[in-house]
Amino acid sequence: MSIVSTIPETEEIIQDNMDYTLFSWSKQKGISPIAIKSARGVYLYDYDGKRYLDFSSGLMNVNIGHGNQRITKAVMEQMQQVSYVTPSCVTKVRGDLGKKLASLTPPGLNKTLFTVCGASAIENAIKLARLYTGRHKIIARYRAFHGASYGAMTAGGDPRKLASDAQQVPNIVHIEDPYCYRCPWGKEITSCSRECVGHLERVIEFEGPANIAAILMEGESGSSGCIKYPPDYLQKVRALCDKHNILLIADEVMSGFGRTGQWFGMDHYGVVPDMIATAKGLTSGYLPLGALIVSDTIAAHFNERVLWLGLTYSAHPVSCAAALETLKIYEEEHLLGNATKMGQYLEARVEQLKLKHPSIGDFRNTGLLGCIELVKDRGTKEPMAPFNAKPEEMVIINKVAAKLKELGLYTFVRWNYIFIAPPLCITKEEVDEGLMMISEAIAIADEFVN
Repeated sequence: MSIVSTIPETEEIIQDNMDYTLFSWSKQKGISPIAIKSARGVYLYDYDGKRYLDFSSGLMNVNIGHGNQRITKAVMEQMQQVSYVTPSCVTKVRGDLGKKLASLTPPGLNKTLFTVCGASAIENAIKLARLYTGRHKIIARYRAFHGASYGAMTAGGDPRKLASDAQQVPNIVHIEDPYCYRCPWGKEITSCSRECVGHLERVIEFEGPANIAAILMEGESGSSGCIKYPPDYLQKVRALCDKHNILLIADEVMSGFGRTGQWFGMDHYGVVPDMIATAKGLTSGYLPLGALIVSDTIAAHFNERVLWLGLTYSAHPVSCAAALETLKIYEEEHLLGNATKMGQYLEARVEQLKLKHPSIGDFRNTGLLGCIELVKDRGTKEPMAPFNAKPEEMVIINKVAAKLKELGLYTFVRWNYIFIAPPLCITKEEVDEGLMMISEAIAIADEFVN
């Protein structure tokens, strides 16, 4: 005799997940996840029929929007042919995807090692830099996130690593960020002497240029607060790399594939890195896949040398099929252009919100990768919640986040940041819908402005 559950469907789904699965970056008690039943375009739908506007594209990865059945069809057709082969074999889709990526990357970057995700792309970039140069040190920024595996965690400065990574992977050297809104040197971008670049140059000198394999930089800053580079910063970093024969690795995991209105974040600066580590928008999150795209010079180095890198699921044909179709969608639906257009519209609308909400200290955005920074005082820039805030310091922001969820907005809220990174297919009407909900929630923070 079968037992029929009397628990409401939503409650049962959430309870099964709570009882039998673990949740990232969270205490396992007291959380209240949304049970998503379906998704389409820029919207998520729960089992009770409530609609949520996805204003952060999941984790800044669902660039083409949810539920695009072209991906479903491409994946199904590939699985009907072959679902898996070892990376020592080849498939047509692997070659097609590699060739397509070579047509989108800056000149001179034509070969790709396919990985499983962004973190594994970063891990392999670090390994490859050391193999190629014979050097061991990697320079990276404090306010950056490069993934949650050990090497990638250490390379990032995100404090989520501290609990499990107190000792950290050796030979990673961190530098201060060119965080113009909160300049570590107390300067203004209009009158500074690029102390951030001078700082990097001194660190290179102190660590010994001959010891440094690579400098790792995000194409555009993401989850650390969308920190905007000074307009000539990356060009100066590239010049330092060239001077000392140091490789430049671009982390384009979040900023790649149209997120910023260009194929890659560094394209905005005219800078060509030696490697591009990417993932997320490569398949728009429909299936896991990462990529490490390398210069022809680096690739040629291993023509007669063993490339000591490999993964069981490298170039997984089904994921490659999802990626190839995703790239076609970007082009055929003109999503890069829409990201630029909607980004400009978004920036103008947030400028209007600044007039209404004194708690908005700054808004930083490129294309559709942006965040609002909330402050208690615009003059002193005292944050509504500090970097790596303790639970008791998150009371105000948690109220803002709860209001957003109540209103039907799903987005990434962290410390004093509210991220705005919707799918690239978003319309003006949907931007307005999201900003209306953000405005209502930010009114809570306004009450705590000094």
